Amino acid sequence: MIRTETEYSVVLERIEELSPLVNEDTPMTDRNLIEMELLLNLVADYNEFHYPMIVKLSLPKAIRFRMSEMGLTRKDLSELLQVSPSMVGKYLSGKSEPTLKVAREICKKLDIDANIVLGL
Repeated sequence: MIRTETEYSVVLERIEELSPLVNEDTPMTDRNLIEMELLLNLVADYNEFHYPMIVKLSLPKAIRFRMSEMGLTRKDLSELLQVSPSMVGKYLSGKSEPTLKVAREICKKLDIDANIVLGL
C-alpha cells in the first residue's frame, strides 16, 4: 500500500526505471515484469482512492459515444434495437427512456453498462 505522496513519487520513479527493461515479449516470469505489474497495481489503487474519477455518463451521451465508435447512424441504431428512428431520437434527446426490453438490447448490443442505461 502506498501511504504518502513521497512513496507515490518513489514508486513512479521505479516504474520509469523498469519500463525500458520490459516489453510485450518479456516472459511473465521475469522479475522486472512482475515487480512492475505489482507497482502499477499499487499506483492504480492509490490513484483510485486519492483521485477518484466521478463521471456520471448520461444514457444519451453513452449512446452517442457508442454510435460514433461503431459507425452507426440513427437508422442503423433503430434497426439494431428494433425501434423506430423517432424513438431513437427521443432516447438521444433524453425525452424518453427505453423500455426494459430495449434497455436490455442497449446493454447487449451497444455494450453500455446497465447502471448507465438504468440511470443508476
